[in-house]
Amino acid sequence: MSTSLPPVHVIGGGLAGSEAAWQIAQAGVPVVLHEMRPVRGTEAHKTAGLAELVCSNSFRSDDAETNAVGLLHQEMRRLGSLIMAKGDAHQVPAGGALAVDREGFSAAVTAALEAHPLVTIRREEITGLPPEEWDSVIIATGPLTSPALADAVRALTGERELAFFDAIAPIVYRDSIDMSIAWFQSRYDKAGPGGTGADYINCPLDRDQYEAFVDALLAGEKTSFKEWEAETPYFDGCLPIEVMAERGRETLRHGPMKPVGLTNPHRPDRKPYAVVQLRQDNALGTLFNMVGFQTKLKYGEQTRIFRMIPGLEKAEFARLGGLHRNTYLNSPRLLDPTLRLKVMPRLRFAGQITGCEGYVESAAVGLMAGRFAAAERLGRPLRPLPVTTAMGALINHITGGHIETIDEGPRSFQPMNVNFGLFPPLERALKGEDGQRLRGSAKALARKKALTDRARADLDAWLAADRLPAAAE
Repeated sequence: MSTSLPPVHVIGGGLAGSEAAWQIAQAGVPVVLHEMRPVRGTEAHKTAGLAELVCSNSFRSDDAETNAVGLLHQEMRRLGSLIMAKGDAHQVPAGGALAVDREGFSAAVTAALEAHPLVTIRREEITGLPPEEWDSVIIATGPLTSPALADAVRALTGERELAFFDAIAPIVYRDSIDMSIAWFQSRYDKAGPGGTGADYINCPLDRDQYEAFVDALLAGEKTSFKEWEAETPYFDGCLPIEVMAERGRETLRHGPMKPVGLTNPHRPDRKPYAVVQLRQDNALGTLFNMVGFQTKLKYGEQTRIFRMIPGLEKAEFARLGGLHRNTYLNSPRLLDPTLRLKVMPRLRFAGQITGCEGYVESAAVGLMAGRFAAAERLGRPLRPLPVTTAMGALINHITGGHIETIDEGPRSFQPMNVNFGLFPPLERALKGEDGQRLRGSAKALARKKALTDRARADLDAWLAADRLPAAAE
């Protein structure tokens, strides 16, 4: 490791910025991490900690064999991800998902970066384009980028920034949940990392209760938008619960309130018509968040309506739901395959501001932005990841590889979670042991397994050619 090299500057201490800074430092390159909190707060953050989780505490599925986000977890672990290491160290039970104690996780990420000899943390807001003498910069300011910096980037690119709304789910005190009505169980009793197969609190609704709940959601008073926000769309992966209800009365029963894979031990003879699940939110097990219950309902309405749910009649809320406006770049038009801004290559972008969606996806893009910047500083240019890997497919989405274009640029660019639809198709037909082509669910499962097998092999080959110093575990 050397301090004689000029530092790389990373703006933003969220998941992407923290991961980028770690990767740069682990490669032996000095890094200055600029984080504006607590000098300037945001609409969603509550602390000054690095990598603070502002919405869910879940990193989603940890299944690396048949799930794209689980594969992304695995790839990040292979690349020495700080976010995954601290997530694993601070996991809480969540069935087949990886969920974390948000406070312990943030504190651990902060401590690791503060202790690293090549990381300097500066608590300050960057109010415009970085100074010209900063010849290598990663902007990882997330969906809540400060207005001054956002305006500067927009002026530089000539692009009108895009925006969408992201909603936050309520958190309930565990001891205020009526466990004579609710019960612990994961869907299909699936035990995930740190879990037992009984990791969620389940609140059952019969048909009449469900219909009354939907009526209340539809009639409840919502947060009003400012005039300039009226046309801002939602991200489909994080829709407010009442917006889902507006899309059809059965939508919730086929979404976050689906009753499948669950048996009510209090009434084993009666299948629930719908179920609300709550997931552990801290290591002590004193806080549980309402899964899929992002909302723009006013606070008073949230308390009234959510207490209609059986088992939550006396619920006390540690945090109510909320809504914030996210911004992201027209990245396919603006960024090159190594995440550099085409009109000013000294600037790279990472995280949600690039148009990826999700904690893990943001950190993964930060990981690669950090590696690209470190390799460039060391004079060892790093080729992009194969698009057959989860990280490669995600960055290919961001930089426009898969989007049909016209003269003016991409037809449509929307935030995206990693998914198998971003991966190139398999080059061979899938056949069973009898040599016959697979069909139906067997084909779907075999396809996912084949995609993850190919991804692991291609990542191995890419790593063999990666000359960066290996990040410490």
